[in-house]
Amino acid sequence: MKQKLPNSLVLPGHLDFAVLTPLADEITARAGGTLALEHDVPQMLRQCIDDVIMTPKTGRRAYEDLEKTEKTYIGTRVEIELRALLRLRKGRLDTLILGQDVDIKHTMGGNWMIPTEALDSVCMLVAADEVRARCYLGLIVARRDYLTAGQNKDAKRSISAEGFKHILWLFKDHPYPANFWRNADDQAVEQIFAGETGNERMAHLFRLIQRQPIPRDVVEAVAQQKDFMRRIRADGGHGTRDILARERILLLEGQKDAQLIKALDLPSCPSGAFISCRIESDYHVRLVQQSRHHLD
Repeated sequence: MKQKLPNSLVLPGHLDFAVLTPLADEITARAGGTLALEHDVPQMLRQCIDDVIMTPKTGRRAYEDLEKTEKTYIGTRVEIELRALLRLRKGRLDTLILGQDVDIKHTMGGNWMIPTEALDSVCMLVAADEVRARCYLGLIVARRDYLTAGQNKDAKRSISAEGFKHILWLFKDHPYPANFWRNADDQAVEQIFAGETGNERMAHLFRLIQRQPIPRDVVEAVAQQKDFMRRIRADGGHGTRDILARERILLLEGQKDAQLIKALDLPSCPSGAFISCRIESDYHVRLVQQSRHHLD
C-alpha cells in the first residue's frame, strides 16, 4: 500500500457521507469501540496470514512464498473472520450491515479489485502491508467515477487515484503485528525447527534469538504441542528454562518479569510474550538473584 494516501473527502456535504458514516459507526460499535477495532482487526489479519504461511510445517516465512491459490484463500479467510469478529450475517454480497449489502475486499498489495456485481454498492476495504507491518480499513461506494477505466479479464476494476479520496477510513497506515519469521536469520530458523523435541526446539529459539520479544503464538508454533506453555517452564532440570539456565541464559515473561526486563535494559516486552538474554556481568547476576530467578 502507498505510504502517502490522500485525505478523505468524505465529510458532511459529500455525496456518500450519509451512506458511509452510519456503516462506519455500526462497524466500530460491533467491534466494541475504536480501540477494540484497531486492536482486533490487525490481530485477525496477522493470524489469517500466518495460518496460511505455516512456517513450522512448511519452512516458508513470507507471504511471497505462497502459491497463487493460497494468496487468494487469505482474502476469503479475512472475509469470514471479519464477519465473525463483527457478528455480521451473509448478504447478497459478502455481508449485511444495517440492512445494506456490503462487499468485503482484501488486498496484500496497493489496490483492490472491484467486481461488476459490487458496482454502486458499498465495499469494505481491508489491506495488509507485510513489508511495513501496516494495515488499513475503510469504506467506499464503488461508483464508476471512483474506478479505473481499464479492467482485468474478469471485468474487475481497481480504485483510481482520484477514487482513493472518496474512501472513508476507519483506520489507515495503522501498525499490526509483524511477521516474526520474515527477517529472521535463515540458519537460525533452520536450526530451531531441526530440533526433535519441543524442549529442544524451544531452547534453540531462545538461545538463537535473544534480546527480542517473542510472541506467544510463535512459542506455540515452535513447540508444536498442545501444552506448549509447559515447554518454557522449569521441569526438574529438563525444561527449557533449566536447559537455558545452565548456559546462563535467562528466559523472562513480559508482564511477570517487567521490572527485571527494564533493569537489564532489554526491549519492552508485551504481556504474554517472552524474551531471553545471556547474563554475563556481575551486576546483572545480582539483579537476577534479587529477583529470585536462578542461573546455574
